Parts: sequence; structure tokens; C-alpha cells
Amino acid sequence: MRKELANKIAFFIGSGERLSTDVPGLLLSRRTAPTAPTYEPSLAVVAQGRKQPDLGGTTFIFDESRYLLTSLDLPVICNVIEASEEVPYLCFVLKLEMPVVRELLTREEIQTPALPPQSPAMATGETTAELLESCCRLVDLLETPQDIPFLSGLIQHEIIYRILRGPEGARLRAIATLGDQSHRTAKAIAWVRTNYAQPLRVEDLAKIAGMGVSTLHHHFRALTAMSPLQYQKQLRLHAARERMLMDGLDAASVAFEVGYESASQFNREYRRFFGQPPMRDIRTLRSPRAMPLEPISNR
Repeated sequence: MRKELANKIAFFIGSGERLSTDVPGLLLSRRTAPTAPTYEPSLAVVAQGRKQPDLGGTTFIFDESRYLLTSLDLPVICNVIEASEEVPYLCFVLKLEMPVVRELLTREEIQTPALPPQSPAMATGETTAELLESCCRLVDLLETPQDIPFLSGLIQHEIIYRILRGPEGARLRAIATLGDQSHRTAKAIAWVRTNYAQPLRVEDLAKIAGMGVSTLHHHFRALTAMSPLQYQKQLRLHAARERMLMDGLDAASVAFEVGYESASQFNREYRRFFGQPPMRDIRTLRSPRAMPLEPISNR
């Protein structure tokens, strides 16, 4: 099944690196070389190769035997570590719709295990033959686009069902369940994600989540491995790097655009996070010998 999924991804993506398909929420990815380290809820199933995300200093590995479940918007440093021209990295990425998850959770036959304490919003799980088979059928719909409107939703329901039935489904359930502390924290995370360039007061963020400040700090760190301010800073730095690399902005301009009041503070934090001053880092990334960057977003 894994080989079959790899063949299907390779067929549809051809020599490209990313394909946003006509199936809602489905992205296919291909890499022929390792990438340099670089967010919405998603499932990533590797059909070939290996990838390494880093969340707040915690490293995850997902490959042909383990999928990656991301149940929140997370500023993840992620790089492909196993890929070549002969054996390219091939990945199936599916955006997870929380209303669909909640709908499935109302079914009595779906029982999820208890969630371990301090469990982050990112996890890896065993890629079973059943999961691979349903992923293959979703990709198959690209050959019969007339079937996508009716069948894609049914197959995505099956994929989410299989995740929920596994040990990693507990985190997905917690995020999707209204009133749960994880869901409240997810509201705060979504606000920061959308408004990362705005000044952040944790007291206001706690009101958005309907939680006390200390409670929000505790659950925010448990889910993201970061404090709210650290999370905002990483979002700002990733966005700044992308704007300089893709749009040619200078460091001073982009610093103010992403919310910094001081260009010197931006330069210090950028160097500490990425290892080089902003413009030197961008020159390095643009050099012909540089490894390509993984896009910030899965989409």
C-alpha cells in the first residue's frame, strides 16, 4: 500500500514540488534533496523519504512507518532529511476540518483513549495499512474529478475516523471538543496566529480564551512547547524571513511590518533564532548551493 501511494503521488505531482489538488484540503509534496530547516491542523503521511519537524526544541521524526498529526497552527521548523533524485521524498498532506472531527465524535462507536498530561499538539503515529488504503483512494479521485464532490468527504471522514480510533486521536479530540481547555487554548493560539504583528497582552489573550492568565500559560505551553510571547516571536521571525526571501524587503522594513518596534531588537532575535543576521541569512538562502527551504505552511 505504501508503494502504491508513492506511485500515485509521483504520477500526479510529476516533476513539481507541491500540488494543491482539486480534492478539498489535499496537498501532495515531493522533494529530491534534503531541505534546510524552516501551520493549520493537518495529517501528513510519508509514502517515501523522511522528515524532521522541531517544535519548541522537541524533535519529531516521521517517515514511511509513522504519520505526523498536527492539531493546531504551529510555527514548526521542519526539514526533509531523506530524499534524492532516485528516491524522492513523497508526502500526502490533508487539512483536518474541526467541524468534521466534532461530527464524528458524536458517534457512540468512536471511543478515544485518555490524553496523557502535558501532551503537545503534535504527535506521530503508526501508519497502518488501513490508513494507507484510504489515502490511496482519496488520491485516486484525481483521476475521476466528477466523483470528488460526493466521495472526497466520505473518504476524509474515514481517514479522520482511523486517526481518532488510534492512540494519537486523543489530542485531536481534545482540540475539537467545545468547552475543553485545549479548545479554549486553541482559540487563543488562533488569535495570535492571525494577529502576530499586533502588541500582545497575555491578560487580553486570557479573556479571549475564557481562562485565567496562569491557566492559559500552562495549557499554551503544554500544547505548543512555548509561552504565548515565544510563539508570537517565532511567527514574526518566520514571516519576516519569508517576506525578505520572497519579496526582497530589507531587514528594517520587514521588522516594523511584522510588529517589532526596534530594528536592532529584530536583528538580535533573528540572529539568535536562525544563526545569522537577516541579510546574510537571506544571501545564504539565495546562493545556488543552498538547500531549499521548506515552506512555512503545509498548504
